[in-house]
Amino acid sequence: MNKWIDQLIDLAFAEDIGDGDHTTLSCIPATAMGRSKLLIKEPGVLAGIEVAKEIFHRFDPDMKVEVLIGDGEEVKPGDVAIVVEGRVQSLLQTERLMLNVMQRMSGIATMTHRYVKQLEGTHTRVLDTRKTTPGLRMLEKAAVKIGGGVNHRIGLFDMILLKDNHVDFAGGIDKAILRAREYCREQGKDLKIEIEVRNFDELQQVLEIGGVDRIMLDNFTPEDTCKAVQMIAGRYETESSGGITFDTLRDYAECGVDYISVGALTHSVKGLDMSFKAC
Repeated sequence: MNKWIDQLIDLAFAEDIGDGDHTTLSCIPATAMGRSKLLIKEPGVLAGIEVAKEIFHRFDPDMKVEVLIGDGEEVKPGDVAIVVEGRVQSLLQTERLMLNVMQRMSGIATMTHRYVKQLEGTHTRVLDTRKTTPGLRMLEKAAVKIGGGVNHRIGLFDMILLKDNHVDFAGGIDKAILRAREYCREQGKDLKIEIEVRNFDELQQVLEIGGVDRIMLDNFTPEDTCKAVQMIAGRYETESSGGITFDTLRDYAECGVDYISVGALTHSVKGLDMSFKAC
């Protein structure tokens, strides 16, 4: 389990339980044993099972988790995804954290799967962005992958993405690219370099300078995207971004772009409805 997720679980328990779950401790004997099931209440794609197992076991290693439906599988109302057996106090104290994680991740996986289906028949892949919930990025990006999407980058450390502000502050396309390449050489970093272009003039500058791995076409229309892809002619990976909706997604894909980045996969998704009930 990723160390960031371990830290998140610890923080979440501290935030929720504090000095004790006084409701549970006041009315449930410490020796009471029971079983609970994760009941699905709307259709979607399940995500977060492995994190849920870690939540249960980190809180109480004696809890037994039976997985009936795994990550990435489609679910429908009435399905039971997992059954957990153990101390009733433990079941009650882990319930909300597990549900928060499972609902959020499953909502993202469901949304991503919907976008992926919309791209069927093209070679275009859907990317997430850094528009994530602070502290939950690792979970949200894992959910995108479970839903069939691709992680653009995890953070600022694993790729160079020269966006409009970087270009403007650096003094132009040429300076931004050259400085990025020099930085990688000086630091011994093997990082892919992507640059965002806002118009055909900037695109032409990138094509003349070279030295990048991917070109992001920011807020281009589908018509202009088709023209830009033809200009790039397979020399670099291509990505469309900015103002793209579910309804226009396929129009961009049919232009031949390699990737389409969609912030909505993580920044405005609805959690998948489910509950954790005694059985």
